[in-house]
Amino acid sequence: MALSSYPPPYGRRRVKLFALALGLLLLLALAPLAWLAGTERGRAVWEQATSRSPNELIRYTERRLQGHPRLERWLLPPLHALRSRVEPEPPAGPLPDLGKGQRPDSLPLPAGLSTRWAVDTPQAIRDALLRATPGTQIVVAPGLYPFDTPLRLGQDGRADAPIALRAERPGTVWFAFTQVDGIRVDRPHWVFENLDIRGTCARHGDCEHAFHVIGRGARVSIRNNRLSDFNAPIKVNGQDGDWPDAGELAWNTLSNTTPRDTAQPVVMLDLVGAHRWRVHDNHVANFVKTQGNRVAYGLFAKGASEDIRIERNLVICTPQGISQPGERVGISVGGGGTDPQVCRDGTCRSFEHRGGLAANNVVAHCNDAGVDVNRGVDVRVAHNTLINTAGITVRAGSSARLQANLVDGGSWRRDRSVVDERDAAPLARWLDPAAARALQWQWRQAALDGSATTGISSDFNGQSRAGHSTPGALLP
Repeated sequence: MALSSYPPPYGRRRVKLFALALGLLLLLALAPLAWLAGTERGRAVWEQATSRSPNELIRYTERRLQGHPRLERWLLPPLHALRSRVEPEPPAGPLPDLGKGQRPDSLPLPAGLSTRWAVDTPQAIRDALLRATPGTQIVVAPGLYPFDTPLRLGQDGRADAPIALRAERPGTVWFAFTQVDGIRVDRPHWVFENLDIRGTCARHGDCEHAFHVIGRGARVSIRNNRLSDFNAPIKVNGQDGDWPDAGELAWNTLSNTTPRDTAQPVVMLDLVGAHRWRVHDNHVANFVKTQGNRVAYGLFAKGASEDIRIERNLVICTPQGISQPGERVGISVGGGGTDPQVCRDGTCRSFEHRGGLAANNVVAHCNDAGVDVNRGVDVRVAHNTLINTAGITVRAGSSARLQANLVDGGSWRRDRSVVDERDAAPLARWLDPAAARALQWQWRQAALDGSATTGISSDFNGQSRAGHSTPGALLP
């Protein structure tokens, strides 16, 4: 049935917290607008207020209190107490990777690699990237390799004979980058795998991308790597009318060791305008932005892009400090909006993204939306498990189907968005919430028999969904 009210029920405690947060907002922020009651503008203000999650309302109320010392003294303590209930701190210690991200063993070697070049110095790597021809695998000897200018490619690969840069075994080859762009991928059919790449810039603003996929860099495969300490480790965008379509980002670990002290975009996958990317089985964690708008994203696609598939990923916005300053969004189909000059259609007027799918993902510990649809058209959000997030947000006139999601945080629609929501369930009905926050699954129900959701044949772990209609990313 279509979603026509906000939010769906998700537990008496959360409803009470929402009511309290909304009451504070009305008292502190909307009271000056009381004279608008009954007017069109007043109704619009009310609709905007009631279509926000408790997390958003708390942050907004804090901003309204700034500059009013007496109100801050009296109202900030209960507001912070409320926040601790709405945004419980992740458990201490490392969280499990649930089998996602870089694996200790190599994935099967891509077909068509017939020539092997061994390299063991930074200059040899540079030369090989420029000279390698289709069917060549450039195999880097174990060691640490520093670079301070972008690595560039010289030749096109082919569908039947790609070109690969790889380590023989994961965890044996480390690249240290101090340049803005690490590897500039502007040629098709390249593979990059088993590498550990770290940004080592003194200023965070100087380490932008581990991989910058641009223009003709179509059908790139970036797989089984570990990338850390970049503002946007994977950046994808067009150049001179060409677009790097049909790429793959798989089995990578993308993370930061500290908050990013920059006003530049902090987005672990920043995809603009490209079509038909497959983003699966990655572990994305710890993305915090301390300057500028302080909004950071795990994975997003925008810029009039189409048909991204974001599947079976583990996204943890903040393993510790969920309520630290700034906002963190797990997955966004539509992103934060695009400069029309870099949109694929030149305007982004019709949509930021069309036809995307976010399915079988586990998203945890985000103080903003776990999944966000922003100016998206025909977007599908299915069988995701959202733990300790602000839930699912559909905004800016989007159209979306929400199917069989297991959500701790509710679903929120605004700006005349059209939402069809089916088979949603509160997380606490299926899982022990405290265990789930530690990414441990203590099931309260057995698998639910019934027809599987159309087009979603397996779960987060690749287990067949045949005969099961259980909501969420994993089957019991």
